[in-house]
Amino acid sequence: MKCKPAQQQQKKLRVSSLFTGIVQGKGHVKQVHKQHEFSSINIQFPTGRTDAIQTGASVAINGTCLTVTSQDHDTLTFDIIKETLRATNLGQLQQGSEVNFERSARMGDEIGGHHVSGHVHTTAQVRQIEDTENNRRLTFQISKEWMKYILPKGFIAVDGCSLTVGETGEDWFSIYLIPETLRVTVLGTKQQGDTVNLEIDAQTQAIVDTVEKVVQQYLQHKDLA
Repeated sequence: MKCKPAQQQQKKLRVSSLFTGIVQGKGHVKQVHKQHEFSSINIQFPTGRTDAIQTGASVAINGTCLTVTSQDHDTLTFDIIKETLRATNLGQLQQGSEVNFERSARMGDEIGGHHVSGHVHTTAQVRQIEDTENNRRLTFQISKEWMKYILPKGFIAVDGCSLTVGETGEDWFSIYLIPETLRVTVLGTKQQGDTVNLEIDAQTQAIVDTVEKVVQQYLQHKDLA
């Protein structure tokens, strides 16, 4: 069997709906059109942030990968289906809401945060907010089943923002935010009780799940021996 030249193979490589977790700014919800188990939203972006975008492009809104369905200058329209409304905080958006946004990365772009797919795993609630002179500590309440993937100093995406985990507990974790993150993202306006989208780091999830599976198989084999 003949192998294709490396140059031909490389031409087929594509980055599909990949994000870096570096939020590019905040958009403003202009309109929300709600239907039965379906929603369509119009979001206005800062001037120039929609340049060269096309219908069908992927944009992360609060960390959720959405598809552009139409464009009117700096305003983009996105459709949100039932499962996305259920699994994320996008169902809570209303006219005037602010959202984080990041356009999908292109081959060769710098990965300033960590690889983010735009597929939200779960949501969490802001449990506590602590301010100091130069930073803010947010503590989030989350279902216990997800805590095995959230480790101190590990990566996590909160509303699409790549962050480092601070402390963890049985059903909570904390993050620390610098002034620039507070300025550029919606995390600077979060209040106690607000809901955020979470995407677990894929590598961490893969390692934890693999170790659990191997240990389970070992224990089962040991019982049969």
